[in-house]
Amino acid sequence: MTRTKISFDDTAVAFGDKSDKALQLMYFLFCTMNYPLITKVGIWFTSNALKFKLPVKGLIKKTLFFQFCGGESLEGCRTTIEKLKQSNIKAILDYSAEGEHTEEGFETNKLEMIRSLEFAGSMDNIPITVMKLTAFIDFHLLVKAQSGLVFSDEEKEEYIRFEQRVEAICAKAVEHGKCLYIDAEESWIQKAIDNVVYAMMRKFNKDKAYIFNTYQMYKKSALGDMINAHHELRSMNCHLGAKLVRGAYMEKERERAEEKGYEDPIQPNKMACDRDYNLALDYCLDHIDSVSVCAGTHNEDSSIYLSELIDTKGLDRDDSRVYFAQLYGMSDNISYNLAKEGFNVAKYVPYGSVEKVMPYLMRRAEENTAIAGQTSREFLLVKKELKRRKG
Repeated sequence: MTRTKISFDDTAVAFGDKSDKALQLMYFLFCTMNYPLITKVGIWFTSNALKFKLPVKGLIKKTLFFQFCGGESLEGCRTTIEKLKQSNIKAILDYSAEGEHTEEGFETNKLEMIRSLEFAGSMDNIPITVMKLTAFIDFHLLVKAQSGLVFSDEEKEEYIRFEQRVEAICAKAVEHGKCLYIDAEESWIQKAIDNVVYAMMRKFNKDKAYIFNTYQMYKKSALGDMINAHHELRSMNCHLGAKLVRGAYMEKERERAEEKGYEDPIQPNKMACDRDYNLALDYCLDHIDSVSVCAGTHNEDSSIYLSELIDTKGLDRDDSRVYFAQLYGMSDNISYNLAKEGFNVAKYVPYGSVEKVMPYLMRRAEENTAIAGQTSREFLLVKKELKRRKG
């Protein structure tokens, strides 16, 4: 059977489910994000307006929230998820909680994750949910755990409660047959996170990969870390779940390395990052019998590379062990064109109150401004489609 090669240039496919009004909003947002100074001022104003309870929530909901989030509640996401389904795109349910500091908050977040998995269990178009472990434990305790510092008795109890929360959520994911992606965070807590995630993999990934760790390939060590984890898990007859991203903390990582006087953990250049990303894809597909992989990327070259790798290896395009993933509201030219050609594609669909998702929305605005060419590419694609519709 001849398989069609992928092209990401078809904007009629990319924006086929968008109304003219929705496209015009995208045009406005990405045009604005083309200007870093305006974006920085907008972020500062929005953060302070919410802090001082100025009436801006309505404006946020109609702009950034509408573009990048699925809804304020689980039920509020239903329309978004069903709409994605019409284009053969699945949803990764993302309760956008992180950086919690209280026991009450940790428990609230655990219960919401349980609810999200139960909700996912009621819908066949949500094969995956995602979480950050800093939603369930104070950041400083992860730092302390990674540093090997001695816990007080109270801290030991807190850490045990954290591990129990994570295990309860993982068990619920497996109960409903859903995959659970655990996001990467800063390098000075990542090994502590890894230890917990690998413990969950050893417990739950015996028959297939349910629990996934995230590898930030802009880190020099990421490729080796992933391979070592696979070797160890395979020796125990367990599966590795690997979500591959380029990463989200580069500036913070470099600043801390310089401040603390240790070697910069970040790749020397983009070429090295791209090389390791594609090598990781190679490795995962070479070991597909014991590895499941999600390519979480907005990079067109890596997306084409993986699509061709799937075809070259003779895998079904909808093999459940291989997923492409992009953020809701971004890179629709990649998502919708891949889905049209029969590949597994999922969109991250964040949900939560405006206040809860603001850190997420701020990062989307900052990342679109910071990543060279990202906003311009989105803007030009929307502009092209608006022009095509006008005839």
